[in-house]
Formats: sequence, C-alpha cells, structure tokens
Amino acid sequence: MGKPTGFIEWERVHADKRDKADRLGDWREFALPLAPDEAKRQAGRCMDCGVPFCHQGCPLGNLIPDFNEAVYRGRWREAYDLLSRTNGFPEMTGRLCPAPCEAACVLAIDRDPVTIEQMEKEIVERAFTEGWVKPRPPARRTGKTVGVVGSGPAGLAAAAQLNAAGHTVTVYERDARAGGLLRYGIPDFKLEKSVVDRRLALMEAEGITFVTGVDVGGALSYRELRAKHDALVLAMGARRPRELEVPGRELSGVVQAMEYLEHQNRLVSGHGQKDPRLDAAGRHVVVLGGGDTGSDCLGTALRQGAASVRQVELLPAPPPVRAEGNPWPRWPVIFRTSTSQEEGGERRFALMTKRLTGSDGRLQTLHAVEIEFQPGPGALPRLIERPGTEVTFETDLLVLAMGFTGPEAGNLSEELGVKLSPRGTVQVDARFATSADGVFCAGDASRGASLIVWALSDGREAAKACDAYLSGGRSALPTRGTDCAF
Repeated sequence: MGKPTGFIEWERVHADKRDKADRLGDWREFALPLAPDEAKRQAGRCMDCGVPFCHQGCPLGNLIPDFNEAVYRGRWREAYDLLSRTNGFPEMTGRLCPAPCEAACVLAIDRDPVTIEQMEKEIVERAFTEGWVKPRPPARRTGKTVGVVGSGPAGLAAAAQLNAAGHTVTVYERDARAGGLLRYGIPDFKLEKSVVDRRLALMEAEGITFVTGVDVGGALSYRELRAKHDALVLAMGARRPRELEVPGRELSGVVQAMEYLEHQNRLVSGHGQKDPRLDAAGRHVVVLGGGDTGSDCLGTALRQGAASVRQVELLPAPPPVRAEGNPWPRWPVIFRTSTSQEEGGERRFALMTKRLTGSDGRLQTLHAVEIEFQPGPGALPRLIERPGTEVTFETDLLVLAMGFTGPEAGNLSEELGVKLSPRGTVQVDARFATSADGVFCAGDASRGASLIVWALSDGREAAKACDAYLSGGRSALPTRGTDCAF
C-alpha cells in the first residue's frame, strides 16, 4: 500500500498548529491542514505490511491501507468512499480520536506510525470542499420507528445507521441543541461547532428528526417513550462524575469538569450567560485529573485568563517509551503532552489531595501529599503516602476532572425494567440488547467512559442489532470489519 519504500524515504510529519500566542486569544481550532503534497507523502508511508494491525487497533474496522493507497495515488474521491463505508463521522474522529489504530500500526514498533488520524480529517474535509458529501435518504421506509435517547457520538451513529436501514428515527436530546458531548463537552479549540452543525444538517436532510429540550426520564418518561416507538436505543453517555471525598469539598470554588466545560461552550456559541463561579480569569486554578478532560479544562482556563494553572494527577508520570510489560501492538502507556499542556500551566504527578481549606466559605488552599504505588498481596498495588512530602497550592478554583462512573440512569430500571451492572452502567448482551424487550444501549452508557471511536462503533453495532429485531432476525447493515481484507 502507498509507496513500497515510502516509510523509509519520508518521516512522519504532524500537521502544523496555530501559534500558541494566537490560539490562546480565541476559541478556534488549533490544528492546520496538511499541504496536499505532504498529505500524499504521509499516505504513501503506509507500508505493504502483509497483516494490517491498524485494523485490529481500530474499533470501527476502517479500511486504512486502502484509503491511504487511494490518497497516495491522488484518488481522493475513492478514499472518501472507502472511509465513509465504515465511519459515518470521520470529521469527528479525525479531530478527537486518540488513534489506537496508529498505536497498532506496524511502523509503531520502532518508529513513528502512519498519520492515520490526520489522514481521516484530510479526506473528509476534501470531500466536503469538493461537494462529495451529500444527504442520502433511504430509498424506502419500513414503517417502523425508533427513538434514540442522546445525541452524542453513539446516539448519532445509531441514528444514522437505523435511518439508512429505512426506519423512521427520532433523536431525543435534553439540551437546547443536538450534539451531546460533541457540542457541550469538547472545547471549540478542538472541535468548532460548525463541524457538528454541518453533520447534523446532513442527518436532518436524510430524514432524521431531532427533538431537543426534552428530558427523557423526567418530563417525558421512559415508559411513555417506549410506547411511542417500536424500539429504543439508549445513548445517554456516562455523565455521572467521580467525586472528591475530602474535608473542605463543600467550599465555594470547587466545580465539576463537565459543568465548567459546558458553561464555556455555551458562552462561545452565544447561547449562555457568564457565571462568575466558572470563570478562571485572574484566579489560581488546579485541575485534578491528568486525562483528556483535565487537559481540556487546562486549555479552557488558559484562554479564560487564569493567573496560574496546575494539572495534578494521582498516578505517577508514565515512562517516555513503552515499558517491558507494554509491548506493541497494545496501546502505549507513555508520557504524552497535549496541545493544551503545550500552551502553559504546570503538571504534577503522584499527588493525592488530602484536604481543602479556605475562609468565609471560599476555597483558598489545596493540601496534598506525594504518594507511591507498591506491590501488594492482591492484583492491585498499594497506595503509600511518602512522609514529609506534604505540599500546598494556592487555589481559588478547583476543577474536578477525575473521570466518570456511569450514566445518569434515573428511574430507567423502574420504568423499563432495564438492568444495571454493579458499577451502574446499563447491562447489555453481546448484541447491545438490554434486559427490556426492544431496548438497546450503546456507547458510554453501557461501556463506561471511553473513546469517541468506541462510541461510534457501539452505536453502529447497536443499530444493526436493533434493525435485526425490527426486521425479524436479519439485518442488511454492515458489521464491523465486513469490508476488511481479513
């Protein structure tokens, strides 16, 4: 695939980014497109590896060597056709996916992998520019209706597939505008919302109905919704945050990450009002959590004009290269620096928050201690505090970005009889069916907080199972990897 010696002749080249000083002054996307000649070279680095392990790394089963070959040969329309065969939202994965496919690329064994994620973005943006992306409503309707709860990645993927199968699909979203996590949880500097609106307009043109401002499980009960449709797909995400249980948690100035991010996204879109509690301007900010959500909060605080920002992680810093027990093609647990972390702020590792203190009910100081992990008698290591390593940070805004524990299920079980797992996620079988007849679940609501590419994959698979349920046991929708070479 590509040029047989391309991976030897050409080094991996990342897309340019806007200058840090410029991008901190606005909320526009930081990434710039590749030049066409460079895109061709990067696609040409895709080697004839025999067994494309990138397929194993991609939950969607994208035809990666095939679309890279098409780009290298200048056949961009063919590349788009190949990419859209397995991924209905490449403009999202090309911006937001951490690219497990690249970690599994054969070139990743001892050098830089192919720029697969960037190539997805280049292909789909070229397709939009050339006018190749058009609404494709189904040729016929089955007469069956499906309600999809949630308009995040999993819900959109399920809705698109079920609509393509000919069912009449209605997507229910409790917020004022559709998009779920894509609209309200991801900062504009990573995903401008015009990209989301562009895709939603296409879906509406294909016949999908979006009903916003409806709280399913609240004003509209799950029982009422189930009675309105022949089947349901639950895709509410995993919005229940992990809490910080330390003395002083009740002080003003402690907020959850999603509340913080959603507030700023609403302001950027012009559909919100500024809340002083969630404004970092001139304040000393600490973000608890070293993952993507924490990084998004860091970038947001810097753009809001924080006096200082620290991102604090409980775990120790990962090694710079793969550890012996972390071989290819597994996901590499290595030290990474996000674009937000490039922009400023301090990063601290192996610190555990012990208590919060303040005055007049307002947060002023975070108290932490250094920790280490020691092998224990069980499978999990023991967390040990290191004596004499206590530290304090001046803090008047603490953002909790420690992950999510599951969906906000409410009275889902009582109204539909849907079983939950011991950790509070929606329990599904291998075909994404819940314990309730005709009710399916996809994405973070059943998997737990995960990657956008898994949400899209789950949405497609849940749609296939739902289609089979509605069609009497068989579905014409594709299965992950159907078009793959092995």
